[in-house]
Amino acid sequence: MSVTNGGPAADQPPQLNVLTQYIKDFSFENPNAPRSLTTQQQQPSINIQINVGAKPLAETEFEVELKLEGKAETTGSLLFGFELTYAGVFRLLNVPQENVHALVMIECPRLLFPFAREIIATAVRDGGFPPLLIDPIDFVGLYRQRMGEMQPQQSPPPNVA
Repeated sequence: MSVTNGGPAADQPPQLNVLTQYIKDFSFENPNAPRSLTTQQQQPSINIQINVGAKPLAETEFEVELKLEGKAETTGSLLFGFELTYAGVFRLLNVPQENVHALVMIECPRLLFPFAREIIATAVRDGGFPPLLIDPIDFVGLYRQRMGEMQPQQSPPPNVA
């Protein structure tokens, strides 16, 4: 390791460290049991919403929350519903400032997702249903969509006569 003027060298590689991860909030409901546990004639309609949030805790540490909400319905009746906020604390070192936001909003939730997916699958299974295995999430696409929504709508230039 080389040092310059008593400090670390500028060529240190970027680092993303997971300091901790945890369930911040979790709810599973099976309001129509045991009726909802009988064999269904048709596939249920499953709706899942995903949100990512982050807040700085220190100069190099961020808490990232992955929120998953979902429900399964059939013929207008709720089979089950869940809400999970799964979070982690991450430390970023030697990351250029212009890359921090994307790294926090893409890579951090990507690291949290497999654990959140397993919690939901287990809860749905323990609720009496087959495990719900949520498809992998395109966090890059989700980030781009969110950034597109946040960009101010640019109006066309005025006509010059």
